[in-house]
Formats: sequence, structure tokens, C-alpha cells
Amino acid sequence: MAEDKGAIEVVVADKSPLMLHALTQLFGGDDRFSLVATAADGERFMEAVDRLCFDVGVIGWNMPYMTGQGVLQSIKNTECPPKIVVFTGNMVGDVPRQVMHLGGAGFCSKTERPEKLIDTVVAVSEGRMVFPFMDLSRPSNDPFASLTAREQELLCSVAQGRTNAQIAGDLDISLNTVKFHLKNLYGKLDVKNRAQAVASYLNAHA
Repeated sequence: MAEDKGAIEVVVADKSPLMLHALTQLFGGDDRFSLVATAADGERFMEAVDRLCFDVGVIGWNMPYMTGQGVLQSIKNTECPPKIVVFTGNMVGDVPRQVMHLGGAGFCSKTERPEKLIDTVVAVSEGRMVFPFMDLSRPSNDPFASLTAREQELLCSVAQGRTNAQIAGDLDISLNTVKFHLKNLYGKLDVKNRAQAVASYLNAHA
């Protein structure tokens, strides 16, 4: 970990090459930070976690191969887990609440100014938690919150136009397993078929 008064060691992950470049410029150009790695998806971010020991991870929520939810679930089992800040444009439903419940240290919307993300990472590195106001007494009513990390991966793949066979190959699982997961997520989203699931996903992430 970075020592007191030393540079805050950061790894950033985002599915968008443009956003990844912007984050690289943002943290790479600030002497308070040491950008030690970047990743284009959740799996590559977890590879960085396995190889490196750093202070804060800044990750997207809807990433390919492993979502932000999947990262937060997996990172608990690592030897040197960094603090995680989720930086996303997805403000649908209860994403900040999910991040908090899964052990994330902070949440920042992409609609905020860059300075807000910088302040969030600094605060998190100092041991604070940074989240927008949430009424925690209100029950979660976001159907996407009930999806497992694998189901979210499949839904993202379906929305990208991948066939069941392609998804099975991408995720190294059987075709029957893909169909099983899709059936479960259809039930959770209260939709009847692939087209309705994609429409629900696109509407939620518009």
C-alpha cells in the first residue's frame, strides 16, 4: 500500500476506451496519485488485484466478462484487497446501495465533475466511505439488484447481440448453463423472452 503522505496507488477499470483514457489522464497527471495499472474489464482488473498491491480501485459497474458487482464479490477473497470506488453513469435503481452492501468504499456518478471523483478517491484512501444520500430504511425495489454477477454478464452479452452459443464460448460454460441462467434472469426481470430482456436492459441503461 502507499505509505502515509505518499502517492495514492490507483488502478482504474472501464469498458470505454475513451473513459479509460480520460481516467488515465486524470490520475496520471496528478502528483497525489500513482496510476499503477489500467483494465478494460472486470476480469483484467481482478488480474491486477492478484498481481499488485494498491490502495484504491476505480471501476465501472457494467463491465464485460465481470461486472462491478462481480468484482466486489470476488475481491473479498483476495490477500491484499484495495478499497473500491464505483464510477458509473448507471444511476438506475439502487446501484449505490448495492455497492455499499457489497463492501465498496465509495460511489461517484459520471455526471459529476472530475474533481468530485478525485475527492472521493482521496477520501476513500484515508479510510472514509463516500456515497450519495440513500434512504437505507427503504427496501430495494430494483429488479437488476437481484441478478447474480453471472446473470448480469449474460444480460450484457445478450444486449450486445451475442447468441447463446457465442456466450457459452465467451464465458467457457455449456449451452445448457447459458439457457439455465437466461431462464432465471427472465423470471427476475419479469420478462418472457430475449427481446423483452434486452428492452428492459436498454431502458434501464439509457
